[in-house]
Amino acid sequence: MSVRSLAFVTGAVIVTAAFVPDVATRYLVSTGDKPAAKVETAAVQTGQGAARYTGNRSAVIDADPNGHFTGLFAINGRKEEGMVDTGASMVAINVSTAQRIGIARSDLDFRYAVDTANGKARAAYIRLDRIEIGPVRMENIGAMVLEDKALSGTLIGMSFLKGLSSYRVEDGRLHLTR
Repeated sequence: MSVRSLAFVTGAVIVTAAFVPDVATRYLVSTGDKPAAKVETAAVQTGQGAARYTGNRSAVIDADPNGHFTGLFAINGRKEEGMVDTGASMVAINVSTAQRIGIARSDLDFRYAVDTANGKARAAYIRLDRIEIGPVRMENIGAMVLEDKALSGTLIGMSFLKGLSSYRVEDGRLHLTR
């Protein structure tokens, strides 16, 4: 598969996942990991619920009423609400978010064509310095940037999740372990 084809497929999956309800919950898999240590504190409150940190290796995100796992992540050091989505091959952000985290629009090369629920869109590939939620931190993560009209929020996709030692859903909670 060519790089262009791979980028197109990746972008299409990311954007499609943003518009299909419950994608995150349908594709999350159990890793058979042992239950996390006891919850220490409710450290971050979001509009959807709380992310709690367990020990120094894990974060737990409660499902919102629609079954989505939304938490407050630090992307390149800047707090951004993001929905965890295993149906998205990569982390996906919109232009407004990219600018808030220090990426100039002039540095974005929208050369990848992607299909979205709203039609065709252009996307730019970038590398994020880091994404964190509590003690869970990943560095040098690939991401796609789409125009604001093509993507209304931030998706935390597989380019972040694949670097974890495990992620699992248990009792309506998403456990992320590094």
